[in-house]
Amino acid sequence: MIYPGRMTAAVEEDFVVFLIGMRINKFWKVHKWLPVARSMLRMLDELYEHPELGLLGHEQWIGRTTVMMQYWKSFEHLENFAKDTTSSHVSTWTRFNKQINTSGDVGIWHETYLSGKGRYECVYNNMPQFGLAKVGNHIKAQGNYLSARSRINA
Repeated sequence: MIYPGRMTAAVEEDFVVFLIGMRINKFWKVHKWLPVARSMLRMLDELYEHPELGLLGHEQWIGRTTVMMQYWKSFEHLENFAKDTTSSHVSTWTRFNKQINTSGDVGIWHETYLSGKGRYECVYNNMPQFGLAKVGNHIKAQGNYLSARSRINA
């Protein structure tokens, strides 16, 4: 559903924005990069099946370099998932390091940002619910939410 006009998201609690991705350095080595891509889908399935693990939602863009934007309840939730030996992440990371390691065939990357009330702003014009608007309160960008400055201060 497209929401006409200007909308924003109100998130009352602290949250984490986690950007993660993969870069295909050697397209012809499908046997190297395809398992890495599939492993992310398995991890997402696990995270959505267990909301208590802390993933709030995600968006993804696919190309030679993939980008996935994830929203987490806290850094502790993200870190616990990454280190939990019963999670799919630990086995995936171990497999990556054994099969790819420093070959240069596939690159992986991530960035982590801590945020919360008064430390973010967003606007969506004529968009479906997207990003923070999917994990926070999706509201009209009016009154105290009209400008970027007012959204930061709201």
